[in-house]
Amino acid sequence: MVKVLIAGDKFVTNNVLRESLAALTPAPTIVEAESNFPLDPLADIGDVHEAVGDEDELIAALQGVEVCISHTMPFTARVFANAPDLKLVVIGRGGPVNVNLEAATSAGVVVTNTPGRNANATTEHTVAMILAAVRQIAQRHSELARGDWRGDYYQFDQVGPELHGSTVGVIGYGAVGSRVAAIMGAFGSRVLVFDPYFSGELPDGMHLIGDLDELLRLSNVVTIHARATAENERMIGAREIALMPENSILVNCARGSLVDFDAMCDALDSGHLYAGALDVFPFEPLPADHRILNTPRLTVTPHLGGASKEAARIAARIGAEDIQRWLDGKTPTHVVNPEVLQSR
Repeated sequence: MVKVLIAGDKFVTNNVLRESLAALTPAPTIVEAESNFPLDPLADIGDVHEAVGDEDELIAALQGVEVCISHTMPFTARVFANAPDLKLVVIGRGGPVNVNLEAATSAGVVVTNTPGRNANATTEHTVAMILAAVRQIAQRHSELARGDWRGDYYQFDQVGPELHGSTVGVIGYGAVGSRVAAIMGAFGSRVLVFDPYFSGELPDGMHLIGDLDELLRLSNVVTIHARATAENERMIGAREIALMPENSILVNCARGSLVDFDAMCDALDSGHLYAGALDVFPFEPLPADHRILNTPRLTVTPHLGGASKEAARIAARIGAEDIQRWLDGKTPTHVVNPEVLQSR
């Protein structure tokens, strides 16, 4: 009988994972471990990133285990070296950065992920952040809650634009970017898309722009949905923000490494940007005195874009489907280190 380790956390919980595995056949033996994410923030552990958990505890839990489904546990080279029975690791997130893929491949362990598991949640959060930035909802709420009714915000030079008729630039046209683009189009926005990896056709009314600078020059609202790589670190810096029209809006609910935050704050302080919104930051959590938290017209949330009950359940369901394929002797659908299959 196959032994499966459920290693969830406080978001993708063990209960959610257990429910997703209930229909597996043949029924495996289930053992459990748990990390303290998100109460403990994501961090670099050993040779992996954005992880939470203890390597030694994970190694102990993996003894005799062939399959593990997890979300944030640190699957380092040391873990793979000390888990001789492990054959399959399923990570309930789009980017399995908490797994040393080279070490997994060397150990003959198949690694899968759950792409798109939080696409709807992140899309909804991004659209909410765009609206909050345009309408300055959080700022006006805070003032009104203090008893400060500011009628001067209705003056022409204080109000923001409408999305209807605005040009919205979408950087990255993947699972999230494509959904955001569709919703912006439904608002009546002219939608421009920049994605050097996209080669398909866009829906009617959307325009693929081959040059990022051109998209920035034309867009009243820019929203970022690229996956972070070494090549696109700080892809939006002072030069790029200066290309954006006066009183434009910049939103980042993707990854903190994609934006030069000092440049963004400078542009908000100077008034070049009308507003901004951030769900991701240069490091997390932010200290209470960080500049970002004291910049006017900047709406912030603590990296909650992908947080929904449905996202956790989708991750568990996709992971369970790949485990079932593995139990059936088939190749899992979402293998991220396919080279390991060549040696099987």
